[in-house]
Amino acid sequence: MIAAESKPHSLPKNAVVYTLLQVEGKVRAVQTQQELQFLFVNETRRLIPYQQAILLSPPNPSTQSYQVRAASSVPVVDRTVPLMQWTERLIGGLRRTSTGPDISHVTEADCPTELRPDWKEFTPGYGLWCPLKHPGGQILGGLWLTRDQPWADFEVPILQRLSEAYAYAWHAVGPSNSRRWRWGLSRTTTWILAAATLGALAIPVPMSTLAPAKIVAKDPLIVSAPIDGVIAEILVLPNTAVSEGQVLFKYEDTTFRSEYDVAERNLDVAMAQYRRAAQGSFVEAEQKAEVPLSKAEVELRETERNYTYERLAKVEVKAEQAGLLLYTDKSDWIGKPVVVGQRIMELANPQQLEVRIDLPVEDAIVLHEGASVALFLNANPFSSVPATVSHASYHAEVLSNNRLAYRVMAQLGQGSSEFRIGWQGSAKIYGEQVLLFTYLFRRPISAIRPWIGL
Repeated sequence: MIAAESKPHSLPKNAVVYTLLQVEGKVRAVQTQQELQFLFVNETRRLIPYQQAILLSPPNPSTQSYQVRAASSVPVVDRTVPLMQWTERLIGGLRRTSTGPDISHVTEADCPTELRPDWKEFTPGYGLWCPLKHPGGQILGGLWLTRDQPWADFEVPILQRLSEAYAYAWHAVGPSNSRRWRWGLSRTTTWILAAATLGALAIPVPMSTLAPAKIVAKDPLIVSAPIDGVIAEILVLPNTAVSEGQVLFKYEDTTFRSEYDVAERNLDVAMAQYRRAAQGSFVEAEQKAEVPLSKAEVELRETERNYTYERLAKVEVKAEQAGLLLYTDKSDWIGKPVVVGQRIMELANPQQLEVRIDLPVEDAIVLHEGASVALFLNANPFSSVPATVSHASYHAEVLSNNRLAYRVMAQLGQGSSEFRIGWQGSAKIYGEQVLLFTYLFRRPISAIRPWIGL
């Protein structure tokens, strides 16, 4: 029994040193972390005997929790098995109580209370925690070694030497190394590139922004409801050219005609009473006093008749000028009650067009009258149409999608007659000259400014 326990260390001293050098040589030759992890948990057995080796490391340097990366004699580690979960909890508890880089002997008495009932199930008896400390001071992880015999004092220096070599190699082939700048530029070249970059950020460029745009009619004639009522019929289809005086739509006229007929009858009655009073005034003096009252009644009834006649005359709404009739759809208006002044249609001149741009508040820039606009229509996305800003609202409006936007109007250049009212696209608006730095980082700075208080 004694011979079996001392067999790994019964080699001559030079053989132990030779084996240590071989292991360190293999460590320096490895190029990936996966190879290193496999080597850590398996090659260490050549110098120090153990039954189980598990490599653990924290997900990030700021946390005390550890995750299993590799295990001896296991090609692929499953962190969901009870042994691995228990080991992660054990090392996490040990690191919370002792964060130093020294190798620690761990027995059942050192195990956290909540994990102690499972100690004999997952540990042969004696554990050894070997932190992997980089020369820079960072703890990259550690090896958890277990066996059924106590650890000898002379084994600790060997493991300490191996741990330092492992940590150095792990840091050398880690992810941070793969992201390292390897262009090999000289210091002079680096400074020149830095100066050129700063100089480029100072180049003046025009500030610009993108916003949705739409072709609309310029100064259209609004066709509004002249009276209160219900629309009975629309005689012209949407987007149809109409002539001056053409009937556009009609109201339900039953009520208006009835009111006119009643007013006519009331006027006839008032006229009869006025004639009777006028004739009787020549015979009786008392009836002479009723003549002014009868005359006033006739004038009142005549005013009512004229009012009802004017309303009846407005049952048919006609076009006040020639143009293109714009509205949504017949079904949206037929049978719908409207009030005086309600907007129903537009009469537009197809030759007079402009661009309506809805500039979102978060993309707003300083605009002046005459600013350049490049319009990209969906109907022809491969070419731009020049335009100039003619007006920009001072107050933002709420759009149909519940977004705040400024209304910007732009005038089209030559050849605008080929466009169609209703075409949509995107408009690129050019503002003042700014530094390239401002152009590139305006949005990020605006986004983080409420958080940093600048």
